Amino acid sequence: MDKKLNLIKSIALCVIAFCMAVAGYLFWEHRNYKEPVVVSEYITEVKKLSDYSDVVKGTVNDSNVYIFDSGVEGGTFLIWGSTHPEEPAGVMAASLMVENLKVTQGKVIIIDRENNSASTNTRVGEAYPRFFTYETEWGTKIWRFGDRHANQLDSWPDPEVYIHYPSGQTLANVDIRNTNRNWPGKANGLLTERTNYAVMELIRQEGVDMTLDFHEAELEYTVENTIVVHEKGQAVAAMVSMDLTANTFDVPVGMEFSPTALHGLSHREVGDYSDAASYLVEVAEPMLDRIRGITDEELLMSGKDRFVMMAGDRGLLYAPIDENGWPIEKRVARHIAVATKIIEVNNTVNPDQVITIEGIPTYEEIMANGLAPYYHNPATAPAERVYYD
Repeated sequence: MDKKLNLIKSIALCVIAFCMAVAGYLFWEHRNYKEPVVVSEYITEVKKLSDYSDVVKGTVNDSNVYIFDSGVEGGTFLIWGSTHPEEPAGVMAASLMVENLKVTQGKVIIIDRENNSASTNTRVGEAYPRFFTYETEWGTKIWRFGDRHANQLDSWPDPEVYIHYPSGQTLANVDIRNTNRNWPGKANGLLTERTNYAVMELIRQEGVDMTLDFHEAELEYTVENTIVVHEKGQAVAAMVSMDLTANTFDVPVGMEFSPTALHGLSHREVGDYSDAASYLVEVAEPMLDRIRGITDEELLMSGKDRFVMMAGDRGLLYAPIDENGWPIEKRVARHIAVATKIIEVNNTVNPDQVITIEGIPTYEEIMANGLAPYYHNPATAPAERVYYD
């Protein structure tokens, strides 16, 4: 009897050890995967965020900063993705721009992964995929999926109550790890506060005139398919909204003023604490809705969910959805269109800040061709043009 019991215990122990080993490897692989980016041949420089402030030096959030400087006097535009890595259109749009952009006047600066730590994390209990992929002619392009909040391995401990600096406003304790709740940052704070502090230093040192923060939101959320803008950029955002709604998008893109009483958000604090006009754009992502079905890569990329559609039929959503869903191509195309239209309109409103660009596909081209033609094969690209995020 004792031998049989010991055998059962041994088998159970082996099974447990095997499961722990597999789980450990899966966590390790997700945290350590490096995303290759084949930068455009017209890039002028790649810096690290720590080149602007050493408060992030040696951390996972010491992100690549991709600089396209025409050498011709004009405006400077900073764009970033992956504030929230569970919103993949942001990093995909930023990567697409890095891989194809040519600037012929002014300067454009892009950060693919603004909160890189959060892309190594996952939301507990949500069964999120670890990665998401896009098929191209040369193979599969892979990105890490993540969460809204930085990884606790990189930022610990969360306070009992998060007190925003410098406003003193109290926010949820986990928002200390949310980079869109702690602008303008804090040099001696936790990781995300230091990350935003470094980005603010970049904005000041590079003389940035405007910034754009790519986001996605659940269809149950009121701020949906919208440009949220600091008062410095309201004239530009209004014209961008009207133009794209009238001439380009099938679903309107609205405009909302950045609330003055809610602190920590990029569209408020960047504008308040620098000379830049700050913009944030949202697009619909059904995978974030609480009423969704199976949470998998298929839902993430296709944007199709029958439960979300049922909620729409009952008037419970703030964005329309039908059997076509909100595919990733459409979400990325909207981000790209907003970014390029902001440049176009700002050139008219602020002629001392002119930026001219080439190489970026239009909304119509992305919808017709998909995203595959705009991502390049790192295996065949020149080594000096391959960077890792």
